Amino acid sequence: MADTVRRGALAGRRPSSALLGVVPFFVYVTVFLLVPTLVVVVGAFIATGPGGQGGLSLANVRALAEPAVTSALWHSLILSAVTAVAGAVIGAFLAYAVSTARADGVLRRFTTSLCGVLAQFGGVALAFAFLATFGATGYLTKLLASTGLDDTGGLWLYEWNKGLMLVYLYFQIPLMLIVFLPAVEGLRPQWREAAETLGGSTWLYWRKVAAPILFPSFVGALLLLFTNAFSAYATAAALVSQGSPLLPLAIGGTLNSEVILGQENVGKAMALLMVVVVAAVMTLYAAIDRRASRWLAR
Repeated sequence: MADTVRRGALAGRRPSSALLGVVPFFVYVTVFLLVPTLVVVVGAFIATGPGGQGGLSLANVRALAEPAVTSALWHSLILSAVTAVAGAVIGAFLAYAVSTARADGVLRRFTTSLCGVLAQFGGVALAFAFLATFGATGYLTKLLASTGLDDTGGLWLYEWNKGLMLVYLYFQIPLMLIVFLPAVEGLRPQWREAAETLGGSTWLYWRKVAAPILFPSFVGALLLLFTNAFSAYATAAALVSQGSPLLPLAIGGTLNSEVILGQENVGKAMALLMVVVVAAVMTLYAAIDRRASRWLAR
């Protein structure tokens, strides 16, 4: 009996195989998330100027009030908000259309698989695809110019409030479909049948039953799209080569610029601002997602 108890106690001290399985994940999160975040937080409060080399200072934080930084932040917020709202609305309608197809049908499987690929198709590859099509020497630009339908020369593609919005929608809409489709599928047919039995119209069902249930999921997906656009860098960097109209580009400029030197920690302060904005949005998203999960689980 004593040997059994001793063996059980020793077994209880051994590391669980499940815990060992997540060790690589914890290492990955520590190296690529926690350590960079710590570097950003600490560096944002360390001065790099002649008067305070290496000392604690709020100079980098005060630099966030400069017009160039506030303008970049404002542009990023506008770009993220517009593409998030447009992507959420269009993606929501597409998600409903896909939900009406057969669950095991080819069309539905193809659409969801395609959206899964397009939602991850960003960065330089996406920018090159749009440049080859709508850029100054793009195929479609030359074709429209030859017919007299376009006299802009494709220059609109390089503007953050025109071309970049269109490019962002390319991956925002598929992402919305993937995120919002489970919520639409959670609508039970019995709810619509009950509304029709009580004499309710289709409009009444959507206004009084379906919309209130889907609203938390819609807002949560909207916040997710906002964060996705707000933190995007590679696509914007490949398209916008003049200036730094967006906050991620401004951060990159402070780190790799050959003209403005000694501004690395100002870039870290801007990165800290982005972390605060993303953290606030994702906290709100998590709260809304929990509420939506309770509704759809009933």
